[in-house]
Amino acid sequence: MSKKVVLGFSGGLDTSFCVKYLSEDMGYEVHSIVVNTGGFSDEELVQIEAHAYKLGVQSHTAVNAVKPYYDSILKYLVFGNVLKNNTYPLSVSAERLAQALHIAAHVKKLEANAVAHGSTGAGNDQVRFEMCAQALDAKIRTIAPWRDAEFIESFKGRSDLLAYCTKHGIPVDAKPKSNYSIDENLFHTSYESGVLEDASATYEESMFKMTVSPQAAPETSVFVDVEFEKGVPVKLTNKTDGTVKVS
Repeated sequence: MSKKVVLGFSGGLDTSFCVKYLSEDMGYEVHSIVVNTGGFSDEELVQIEAHAYKLGVQSHTAVNAVKPYYDSILKYLVFGNVLKNNTYPLSVSAERLAQALHIAAHVKKLEANAVAHGSTGAGNDQVRFEMCAQALDAKIRTIAPWRDAEFIESFKGRSDLLAYCTKHGIPVDAKPKSNYSIDENLFHTSYESGVLEDASATYEESMFKMTVSPQAAPETSVFVDVEFEKGVPVKLTNKTDGTVKVS
C-alpha cells in the first residue's frame, strides 16, 4: 500500500523542494493542494498547477476558498471589530486557519497518511496547519522538514535547498521577487521580514495594492457610508460623487 501525503503547495522554493524530498527521499505519493483565499489570480493558479505536475505530484487540487473564508471567519472579525492589541487585524492568522481547514479536509478525503508543509519551526503557521489536521483525525502524521534534526543537518539554509533543486532539476527562481515577504488575501496585503526588519527602512511604492501611498492620495478627503444588515456590510456609498456599490 502506497504512503500518501497531502502537501500545502504555493509553488515557491520550500514547497517545490518538498515535492521531490517527500517523494524521492521519503517514498511518499505526493498530492498537492493550494487554497485560494483571495491572493491568487486565475493565471497564477494555472501556473502553480502546471508547476506541481512538472515536479511529479500524483494530483493537484486548487480550492476556491474566498467565500467560505469570509462566511466562516472574516465576517465574525468584522462583527466584533477584532484587532490584536486593538491595533492589528488578525489577517494572516485568519487566512492560515482557513487554508489549514481545507488542507486537513483534503487529507481526510484522500485517506492520506500524512500532511506536510514547508513552514519553519519558528512561526505559528506550523501550529495552525497541524492542529487542524489533528482535530479532524488524531492519527494523521505531520511532516515538517524544517523541524527534523536530520533534515536541518543536511540542509542548513537556502543555498543547500537551491543546490538540491539544481541536482534534481527542480525549476525554481533563485532570485527573490522582492526584498520582503508578501502575504495577500481577501482581507489584506501584508509585508514582513527582509529589508523591513530594519526599523529605518521605509516602504516601496509597489507595496500599495488595496490602497495608494500617502504621496499619491487625493488632496481632498473622501467620505463613505457603509450600510450593514445584521452586522454584514452590504452597501458602500461614496458621499463625494454618489457612487454606490452593493455586495
